[in-house]
Amino acid sequence: MAATPPNPAAATPRRKVSRHRGEGQWAVGHFTPLNGNEQFKKDDDGLNVRTRIETIYSKRGFDSIDPNDLRGRMRWWGLYTQRKPGIDGGKTAVLEPEELDDRYFMMRVRIDGGRLTTQQLRVIGEISQEFARGTADITDRQNVQYHWIRIEDVPEIWNRLEAVGLSTVTACGDTPRVMLGSPVAGIAEDEIIDATPALEEMKRRVLGNKAYSNLPRKFKTAISGSPLLDVVHEINDVAFVGVRHPEHGPGFDLWVGGGLSTNPKLGVRLGAWVPLEEVPDVYEGVLSIFRDYGYRRLRNRARLKFLVADWGAEKFRQVLEDEYLGRKLVDGPAPEQPVQQWRDHVGVHRQKDGRYYVGFAPRVGRVDGTTLTKIAELAEAHGSGRVRTTVEQKMIILDVEESQVDSLVEGLEALDLTARPSSFRRGTMACTGIEFCKLAIVETKQRGSALIDELERRLPDFDEPITINLNGCPNACARIQVADIGLKGQLVLNDKGEQVEGFQVHLGGALGLEAGFGRKVRGLKVTSEELPDYIERVLKRYQAEREEGERFATWVARASEEALS
Repeated sequence: MAATPPNPAAATPRRKVSRHRGEGQWAVGHFTPLNGNEQFKKDDDGLNVRTRIETIYSKRGFDSIDPNDLRGRMRWWGLYTQRKPGIDGGKTAVLEPEELDDRYFMMRVRIDGGRLTTQQLRVIGEISQEFARGTADITDRQNVQYHWIRIEDVPEIWNRLEAVGLSTVTACGDTPRVMLGSPVAGIAEDEIIDATPALEEMKRRVLGNKAYSNLPRKFKTAISGSPLLDVVHEINDVAFVGVRHPEHGPGFDLWVGGGLSTNPKLGVRLGAWVPLEEVPDVYEGVLSIFRDYGYRRLRNRARLKFLVADWGAEKFRQVLEDEYLGRKLVDGPAPEQPVQQWRDHVGVHRQKDGRYYVGFAPRVGRVDGTTLTKIAELAEAHGSGRVRTTVEQKMIILDVEESQVDSLVEGLEALDLTARPSSFRRGTMACTGIEFCKLAIVETKQRGSALIDELERRLPDFDEPITINLNGCPNACARIQVADIGLKGQLVLNDKGEQVEGFQVHLGGALGLEAGFGRKVRGLKVTSEELPDYIERVLKRYQAEREEGERFATWVARASEEALS
């Protein structure tokens, strides 16, 4: 599929222009910007801000940055201002953006498919130590995020990243974000199909392409041929899921319209089977539908999930086939349910070539530059120089000979990066939280790490799969609605009537196995200090009341509110 011109008027067929502003859809002639974000995107493409960063802002400093670049276009190159220290959560929704802005940036390095060489990982670690005060969090979208980045240092960081094939382009902004991929693509014994060639071609077509640099909102992509369904396909704007067609063989089942935040929706199947070589065309087609038909009037209704909900799967597929592909898609089967709940590849696993890969668990995605450098050293000493990040804030070292496995596992343990984690270490995730995020209300990373230690101490024999996701605000970056125990940060009253940090509790969410959103118990809010007591109480009730082999989410669905309180 040829790249579509970036000019919105040229990007779609001519149609009768309506005077009604509607939802701001380009495809029906509504090109007038209907909010400030749409206006600054029309004024100048976000990709163009790089030149100003390199030639003006990095030389003149933070105060020289235009506000529409600072809080808008710089996201097209992976940069957000971080939260000014010392501002409590009660002021998050009260203060103006300039009052929340620190003079430092978060920088997101996109790692499509979680694919890294040890050379790349070493450079990421070195940049962390030199420019980011040691920070380097692994996100649940396979990226690495720095903090404390100065605008003066950004060009040099880009030079170092790009010298080893990494980039921050469209890591944020109203763009195609990082493309999630199976971290064991091409190596797992049980793989249905290796999606790597499709992912690489998708990247080639859209990264830095101005035909796709002005979308209504962010666009999230996932593709995997693993039977473990290891890229949370249900909550991406578009996802390709490995399946075997009874006549055509291995290919992909097409899903669209997933997303969480404050209005969560699971993706829907279009019932279409896509062969590997056609994935990039179909991907561009879905992306183009979002660009052309996506809602641009209200930011809180601008994700693809709202268009899919309004159109339905049948109409979406028809528009894709008739207007963008010019051909019919093949009907195909749904993916089979995975045989296990864990999808993170943690532990020691045999590869198809007879070697092994070793997945290990940092604490809630928090590592640092020094640790990343040491991981690179371990991977070079025990493997072939290939490492991966996962969508569960975990990491994997590939290509380990059997004779090297025990030594590698011991080396990881010495770094507090266990390949044999407890259920709590393995299943707890946390977003950035109030430490750096301007949207956050409560602290998450330290709370999550401390919670792991406390639950391991209180429930040392608990070995059931359990996910505990902490989020600092309602936006669900840590996927609270689809966790066994999802914790949405907010301010609550303690028993003394004081306003303190706490969480609203969602229970029994799931992906993969009977995907669905968690249950909110009426009025249930827990202070941060009460969190270990509450989780211990609920998990003990689960252990006491569950039926043979019953998952936590299944028990929650039938449990009384009293049992969940």
